[in-house]
Amino acid sequence: MAKNTWRLVSQNRDGDLVIHDYDSPEPILRAHLQIGIDDCSTDLDLRGAPVFRHLVGPMPEGKTVVRYETPEVFEVLTREWSMPRPKRTRRARSRSS
Repeated sequence: MAKNTWRLVSQNRDGDLVIHDYDSPEPILRAHLQIGIDDCSTDLDLRGAPVFRHLVGPMPEGKTVVRYETPEVFEVLTREWSMPRPKRTRRARSRSS
């Protein structure tokens, strides 16, 4: 399935995520310098997608979205993703006699 949404994720000054979705890579091309093309993605729809200076990506997000992140967003989200989740504990069920 072809990718039809180009997503750019950055942070504002408060640290909140700012997401911009586009129908093509053209708006991103106007704001960022293209330094190459993706030629090794395991998602074949990403092969040939532009690689931009100062952005991490392209990366797939679902079946139809090409995602780029600023390095700061990538670092924060990767750190959150890699944090161990607290283990869920089970409570012993009390049996009524």
